Amino acid sequence: MIKRVLSTKKTDDLITELSKIHGLLVFHQSGGCCDGSSPMCFPRSEFRVGSRDIYLGNIGSQPFFMSEDQFEYWKHTQLIIDVVDGKGGMFSLEGPTGKRFLTRSRVYEENEINELKKNPPQIASNLSNIEGLKTTIN
Repeated sequence: MIKRVLSTKKTDDLITELSKIHGLLVFHQSGGCCDGSSPMCFPRSEFRVGSRDIYLGNIGSQPFFMSEDQFEYWKHTQLIIDVVDGKGGMFSLEGPTGKRFLTRSRVYEENEINELKKNPPQIASNLSNIEGLKTTIN
């Protein structure tokens, strides 16, 4: 199965560090201006995912969501979440570490697009198997 989102080793290491401090996490990329265009990391118990947000998969065993309208722009690409030095989003948990999450991408090949069409992503409100996940309707 083709993954819609991947993470680098640096990303997995930072997720491990953050989860030791904050517990279960959730990632979200809204596509808004400024901070919203970067992947943001939140404590799962404190963040509500939009009920129509798209679940792309897990990185470092933590769920990653993208706003529905933003997904329309990115659906033809595989996201690779990386970590670089620098100031992250001011509400994202990695801010104090001096590192930030960054989205890289690669365009899917034709055969991958065809396979992904057979397995459309789920929306947040249809998920019941992610521990502690809160959406705007629950």
